[in-house]
Amino acid sequence: MERFSGAADKIAYLSVAIPTSRGGSRAHARPGATAPTRLRPRWWAELLTIAWLAWVYDAITNLAHLRLHTALANARGVLHLEQSLHLNPELTLDRWLAHHHTLGAILADYYDNAHWGLTLGLLGWLWWRRGDLYRPLRNSLVLVNVIGFVVFWRCPVAPPRMLSGFTDVISSAPAFGPNFHGGALASHANELAAMPSLHMAWAAWCALVLWRLSERRAVRALALVYPCVTGFAVLATGNHFVLDLLAGVATLALALLVLAAPAALRAAWLRSAAARRRWLGRLDHRRRQLGERAAAPAYRPGLSATRGATSALRAEVESVGD
Repeated sequence: MERFSGAADKIAYLSVAIPTSRGGSRAHARPGATAPTRLRPRWWAELLTIAWLAWVYDAITNLAHLRLHTALANARGVLHLEQSLHLNPELTLDRWLAHHHTLGAILADYYDNAHWGLTLGLLGWLWWRRGDLYRPLRNSLVLVNVIGFVVFWRCPVAPPRMLSGFTDVISSAPAFGPNFHGGALASHANELAAMPSLHMAWAAWCALVLWRLSERRAVRALALVYPCVTGFAVLATGNHFVLDLLAGVATLALALLVLAAPAALRAAWLRSAAARRRWLGRLDHRRRQLGERAAAPAYRPGLSATRGATSALRAEVESVGD
């Protein structure tokens, strides 16, 4: 457990280890500190970012029906791959949940609403209270969505519930809240966006944020449980394959690496430049030493001793002769 906690800490700190000023990274700010107002981005700029993401998503959704045949073929390919790997619990979970109507209704509402509420809630709290962490974490979430949108368009994958043998639990369950699978909101949902699972990517992002913000056991337990519950919900309701979930986590990891790469490359370049300066300094010092030796008069210990002995003997002979 300690090894897992240490690894989770490293990943959580990687998610905010992106320099946001010339003074370096703000990732090491005191965990309980309240960020100054000046660290917050303009609220209207953040709303524009959300509006832009919504516009891109809607644009892809409006054209999704043109890729229905491709999306269904890709979904069958994913299912076949999972079956060959013996990693296909979706149908079993879907059939089981279809006979548990109350739980199905709860998970249906969880699927439609929980990820929005918790993700946007954490994002808003970071903006208000932790401006030092907000920018890098916001950037990672934005990049996760951008990567997902690109895959949705280039390689659409239909969810399992659109394949034969599966039950669309969400459409058949009574909805307590907004339902994106039926009614007026259905037209705003991209039905062919199973791979990667942004539900899982967002859940993993929320887990990283919670883990980074608090060291309390209860909070960190929630950080671990939330992605697990989300994974179960999206599998049992027939909305994602197991490979979709893995792709969602991989999408978040890719986003973190891409955003951390410039800082890592800059640090590596600075280390290389410092090592080169040290090497050149040692080389220059060695050259100066060799130059000083070349400029000094030649010194021959044996010859000098012989000359001294000869002079002493000559002086002694002359003194005897006198």
